[in-house]
Amino acid sequence: MAKDKTIYTCNECGGTSPKWLGKCPHCNAWNTLIESVAESALPAKNRFASLAKTAEVATLGEIDAVDMARTPTGHEELDRVLGGGMVEGGVVLMGGDPGIGKSTLLLQALDSLQRAGQNTLYVTGEESGAQVALRSRRLGLGQSQVKVLAETQLERILATLEATQPDIAVIDSIQTVYSEQLTSAPGSVAQVRECAAHLTRYAKAGGRSDGAARGRATCIVLVGHVTKEGALAGPRVLEHMVDTVLYFEGDTHSSFRLVRAIKNRFGAVNEIGVFAMTEKGLKGVSNPSAIFLSQHSEPVPGSCVMVTLEGTRPMLVELQALVDSGGPSPRRLSVGLDRDRLAMLLAVLHRHAGIACMDQDVFVNAVGGVRIGEPAADLAVLLAITSSLRGKALPRGFIAFGEVGLAGEVRPAPRGQERLREAAKLGFSVAVVPKANAPKKGAKDFEGLTIHAVERIEQAIDVARSLQG
Repeated sequence: MAKDKTIYTCNECGGTSPKWLGKCPHCNAWNTLIESVAESALPAKNRFASLAKTAEVATLGEIDAVDMARTPTGHEELDRVLGGGMVEGGVVLMGGDPGIGKSTLLLQALDSLQRAGQNTLYVTGEESGAQVALRSRRLGLGQSQVKVLAETQLERILATLEATQPDIAVIDSIQTVYSEQLTSAPGSVAQVRECAAHLTRYAKAGGRSDGAARGRATCIVLVGHVTKEGALAGPRVLEHMVDTVLYFEGDTHSSFRLVRAIKNRFGAVNEIGVFAMTEKGLKGVSNPSAIFLSQHSEPVPGSCVMVTLEGTRPMLVELQALVDSGGPSPRRLSVGLDRDRLAMLLAVLHRHAGIACMDQDVFVNAVGGVRIGEPAADLAVLLAITSSLRGKALPRGFIAFGEVGLAGEVRPAPRGQERLREAAKLGFSVAVVPKANAPKKGAKDFEGLTIHAVERIEQAIDVARSLQG
């Protein structure tokens, strides 16, 4: 029997090489080439085909553009991340740390969809049917009518999908599924890529693996393992293959979880859903700002509240700073914020405001485990650091946001009016914002909120000192 021809595939960029190399010749990543079966060694029917149905060439003006119909999952926070609900024929990839709640959330969503009249199927490759039933009883879903299939072989899964024709199917997880057409082990680059391609093609072809449409397509949700760095395991082409990529975030020791959309062809990216883990599973949090705000009986030094944007949702987050004597080698540590940006902001604070922290340890933390990637947190970080250094608290009901440039200017944040409106709605009374984000005179949406518009960092610090007294 002839030996299958093998190639080496990069699990970062998907590039191939006929022999093993220490560095990928395509993306220059080290130690990422993994042996897999060459495409030419596969049967012709299993080679990669187009994931989308082919059609005649047409101009954009001739194509009838219609909004995709969505099916709500019964969980408002999950629907927010998905862009309104499940899309017919869509493929969703959900990743996250082990035990963070991926299977729990999807099992709850399938039960809600089943009760709403949708035909659902849960394919489990990591647990037995009895284990899934036991978890459903712990979640209070003992009488659930969700169909469960404990199977890892791709061909049997596809046969079951064609026989049952579900509207929504969950594959938990894609790393456990294998095809008999490949000799490599489940979870290898070749297996993950080939199995995901077959399942995606099944969804795009209207629910038939042979490409013949049955009238209604199946929405497929793939659960993916993550590496120790937190990225989805397997080839990077897996993320390009699907329509939506969701990441579960949060500390397993905390009761709160965040689901973030990294890619979404049917909705906004960087949208987040906030959940609380309870005895009955994951419950949506309607007011996530309450999670990220500490409840102090009195204002404390080093604390400043900002309004951040996560997708289309404005959220209030408390930033805390602690400045302490550090000796000859001061430390700079940030949790939930960019550490390099913290070093840059400290240099701006010294150069343009005359406040030096060169002999001080500076620690900055975003309360609640949230990660803030936007530069609109700059102003709040600097005001929190200044408050901690002086030992004087900012007044109650104080918020700030704005980007700080290297020249000391305070630059506007996107959608500043929505941020101010959210702060006013939650009862905040004082705001320091960039001048470009100040509302027009006579605006009635910000009643009770005194807004101080500043152009430079030294002006913002002067305003904060005058409010501190």
